[in-house]
Amino acid sequence: MTKQKKKNEWLEWGKAILIAIVLAFFLRSFVFATSIVDGESMEPTLEDGETVLFNKFTYLFDKPQRGDIVIIERPLKNYVKRIIAMPGETIKVEDHTLYINGEEYGQPFIKKNAQNNTGRIGPIKVPENSYYVMGDNRIVSKDSRNGLGFVNEDNIIGKSEIIIFPFDEWAMTK
Repeated sequence: MTKQKKKNEWLEWGKAILIAIVLAFFLRSFVFATSIVDGESMEPTLEDGETVLFNKFTYLFDKPQRGDIVIIERPLKNYVKRIIAMPGETIKVEDHTLYINGEEYGQPFIKKNAQNNTGRIGPIKVPENSYYVMGDNRIVSKDSRNGLGFVNEDNIIGKSEIIIFPFDEWAMTK
């Protein structure tokens, strides 16, 4: 092999590595991110220590929807919660039943025990450009009821897509 061929081969490898690094940076910055679930507030859907892949790209073209599990950016810590009420809606919890705009809303993603520990809420109207979020494990969750308040749309930075670790827990999040 000639010196020129070796030099060209190294140059091609360098280009490939540089492209891979730029592509990985782009995907990590603008499309996907991972987050480790810290705490029990989303159990049983997401458990403490699981690593979740979040899609940052989806909300560039679409608005968050009720039921989405989202990552919320805050100055000291990010939070993983479920969207319960949308901008402009009125939320109320009475006798362990969730009402949105006066209509009962079923919560198949939580256990009856969690539903019973939601507490009494409202009625509260969600401001425009804001969302009302709760954890699935209502008894231990810091959420819109007790500390996070309404979540501005700009603070929602991604949608949970899949549990990627531990490997035996691989699943789409619902």
